[in-house]
Amino acid sequence: MNQYLVFLVGIVAQILFSGRLLVQWIASERAKKVLSPTIFWQMSMAASVILCIYGWLRNDFAIIAGQLIAYYIYIWNLRAKKAWFTMPGLVRLVILYLPLAAFCYFAVDWRNTVEHLFRQENIPGWLIIFGTAGQFTFTLRFIYQWRYSARAGESLLPTTFWVISLTGSAMIIAYAIIRRDPVLIIGQSTGFFVYLRNIMIGRKTAREAVKND
Repeated sequence: MNQYLVFLVGIVAQILFSGRLLVQWIASERAKKVLSPTIFWQMSMAASVILCIYGWLRNDFAIIAGQLIAYYIYIWNLRAKKAWFTMPGLVRLVILYLPLAAFCYFAVDWRNTVEHLFRQENIPGWLIIFGTAGQFTFTLRFIYQWRYSARAGESLLPTTFWVISLTGSAMIIAYAIIRRDPVLIIGQSTGFFVYLRNIMIGRKTAREAVKND
């Protein structure tokens, strides 16, 4: 496929990812506290599917692995926001089983899949490991968010979520620079301000809560 078309697929995904952060940030600024709006998770899911396609077109296992881990956490948050069952049943079915269907499809010809994702002469093994570590760190924020929210009984975005976001994002940017991937560089760079701002809002809210006690 034409390289510019491949980058276009990635840009669409990053626009959705950046858009979710913009919506979340504006909502949080207005409320004077960190919020977890439903549309944040809806846009996350759509962007995740598109970025997986981009990762496949780029022969990039690190991108695909990171998205697959977070995918079902997005669904959990939609359930926690009571937005999951407002979707049509067929749509829910497709969303739920899409990763499994993709896995089965590629597992049929697993040798070609391994060759496609791992045996690339222009991508050294250490870089795949580093990129995967960056994506895992970045995705770890959603695992943390899920555990934190499950204990609280509602969908929340705690301050530590944003701290992990900054760390993982920095690793992915370093990986993207080495791989010369403008989509990842632009996409991750745009989130830095929002991450920092949410950390500031979260800490301010925590200080005010302590004062009120």
